[in-house]
Amino acid sequence: MKSLINSCRYFIRRLGICFPAEKTYGTFPNKIALGILGISCCVCFSGCLKEIRPSDAITTETLTSNITGLTDAVNGAYSLMKDHVSFNGTVDQNNMYLRQYFQMSGFAGDNITCAQVTEDPLFLSFTYNHAPTQTNARYFWYVSYKIINDCNTVIEAVGRDSSSRPDPAVQQLVGECYFLRAFCTFNLVRFFAKLYTRDSTAPGIILRLSSNDPSQKARSSVAEVYDQVISDALKGSELMNKPRGVIFASKEAAWALLSRVFLYKGDNKDCINYADSVISSGRFSLCTSDQYKTMFANAQSSPGTIWCIAFTDKEDYGKFGSLASMVYSNGNSGWGEEFASSSLRDLMGQHSEDVRWSYIIPLYDDNGNIVLKNGIPTYYISKFSFQGGSPTLSSPIMFRMAEVYLNRAEAYAKSGNADAALKDVDMIRANRGLQNNLYNGVVPAGMTVLQAVLNERRIELAFEGFRMFDLFRNNLPLVRDYWGYHLQGLQATNIDLSVVPKGYPNEIIQPDDPKIQYYIPIDEIQANKLCVQNP
Repeated sequence: MKSLINSCRYFIRRLGICFPAEKTYGTFPNKIALGILGISCCVCFSGCLKEIRPSDAITTETLTSNITGLTDAVNGAYSLMKDHVSFNGTVDQNNMYLRQYFQMSGFAGDNITCAQVTEDPLFLSFTYNHAPTQTNARYFWYVSYKIINDCNTVIEAVGRDSSSRPDPAVQQLVGECYFLRAFCTFNLVRFFAKLYTRDSTAPGIILRLSSNDPSQKARSSVAEVYDQVISDALKGSELMNKPRGVIFASKEAAWALLSRVFLYKGDNKDCINYADSVISSGRFSLCTSDQYKTMFANAQSSPGTIWCIAFTDKEDYGKFGSLASMVYSNGNSGWGEEFASSSLRDLMGQHSEDVRWSYIIPLYDDNGNIVLKNGIPTYYISKFSFQGGSPTLSSPIMFRMAEVYLNRAEAYAKSGNADAALKDVDMIRANRGLQNNLYNGVVPAGMTVLQAVLNERRIELAFEGFRMFDLFRNNLPLVRDYWGYHLQGLQATNIDLSVVPKGYPNEIIQPDDPKIQYYIPIDEIQANKLCVQNP
């Protein structure tokens, strides 16, 4: 039986369908494997296997034959976010959608400091020394479009008019594909184009809305890309009426995405409306102080999780390739070379009772002193750790209730509704151990309502990929006024640690600096002559 199932999986993967199996969402029912064995055998014994395209060649016949094939195809799109997909003919454990997503965003902010030089391309994100050839950006571009292509194939196979397949289960799966296409497209335009609030007419990214798109295609404008993301998210929300749990997309996840997109677009009214939709749905709630302490380790069962990418214990990549490996170590579980920055800790230091400190773990020596690495205090980050007790395993949360409240709070602040904005912020603070330190409608002296909201976003969403975008889309500079290896020109010099943290230049990156954008990968530029490069 086991060998038969494995053979089925082999043939299904040859068809281009990413079969979830044990590696994806736990042990996949054997009867599903056997249920699609007929498809595999027909291909094999008809002698036409060699005619099937080897990369994501999901055929219409395979998808529409039964719900199982459709489900496998959609689940395969999710798995591409966490699998080590072959790129340029090799499989690199450092190449994973989520790993690049968090490094390219979080490591380019001011919440994490780099403690040493590394040859990992994440260092280019730290230093903003971007290049068209840097591997993390190239892989992220590649796998993002791979996911988009899978979604396009499913949408086309079922039919763009969802009424042609009224089965709610089928509509749910197609809706998830619209959501995933919107999610991946939005992330691409954030990384590789100017932010909407900076220049909505600037070149965005290449919109791929069909599996038959020509390879030669120009970049759409930022505004056009946003319009498509919104259209896809709306379509997904309409179709997704049979939720499969928080490890898959849902109507509420689409609404959460829309609240984020409209916030980035500067459309405060619609941001508030879609945040309201999520909050009033009643499906999710803010974690209490006690629940928050284990929220990220128990993401799949947390009441605050709207959508997470599910990892199993069989997908614990350990020291090599896990999200936690760069920011946490128990001594042998990871590299632990990037720490929580002093500026973030200074902001959080105003309230030692804040439960969000539980995700920042200091390393002490035998004398009770904080261990220094190249003059930088070692404060590990554990948001990507401790699922099932493992220091290198988690199911990263992509949308959660706290962000939705903070999206709405920022939109309220920008709409002039200070009271509503502070109430939303206080909802967060009251559930983080700060019941005695609420704003209660009063803005602290020397601070604006927007600053209060952005400070809360910084603490609540730290290390989750928001900070860089929060600053630049609000026309604020990134200020790294602390020692770290992000400082230009100092990485290769001999630093006198006796003067650390004083005696070194600060790094300030302005929101109009062109190096904020990642370069379009060289692979696309060389293959697609219509695609223009970023300056």
